Amino acid sequence: MTTVVEEKEIDLIAQAIGNGEIVAFPTETVYGLACKFNDSDALDKLMEAKERDYSKAVTLMLKDIDDIGKYGETDENIMKIARKFMPGRITLVLKRKKTVDPIMTNYLPTIGIRIPDSQFVLNLIDRTGPILVTSANLSGHPNTTNEKEVLHQLEGRISYVVKGQCSSALASTVVLLTDGKIEILREGLIHKKDIEEALL
Repeated sequence: MTTVVEEKEIDLIAQAIGNGEIVAFPTETVYGLACKFNDSDALDKLMEAKERDYSKAVTLMLKDIDDIGKYGETDENIMKIARKFMPGRITLVLKRKKTVDPIMTNYLPTIGIRIPDSQFVLNLIDRTGPILVTSANLSGHPNTTNEKEVLHQLEGRISYVVKGQCSSALASTVVLLTDGKIEILREGLIHKKDIEEALL
């Protein structure tokens, strides 16, 4: 059974994530599905709930731009892009730091990092520490923008869903930033031209 909770129950939600449970919540893009970072059992639960292929990684959500370099390899241009667009609707895919457990990226050499522009999610991360987040839908199914849509796809597969409504059905822009390249892996509201202009 999946329990619907309110944003004001943030301490309960944080405790659930800390205990290895899977929670869905609204972000400034689409609904996210989250588990605790550095908890391989929780990551397995998230992958199974979503029926996500293990060849795909799950994004790491952080609270502070200064923390990006703890998990991914950065340079001056990467940090320039981060400062321009974060918090916001962008996910930076960077080379994974060797100190990061490869299980957390499903053994991919890269790690996707996002800082959300949602005060609720930032407050949640403040309580839980870094979390792994993917879209709250079954793989191959439409993104979700409210708790009813989440329940339609994930009822009984996750512990909690936070009541809310997203303003957009468009997920974040995903940009690969390795070896000095800029490659858009998924386009959202931020385009390659916007990213290139940030470096001028």
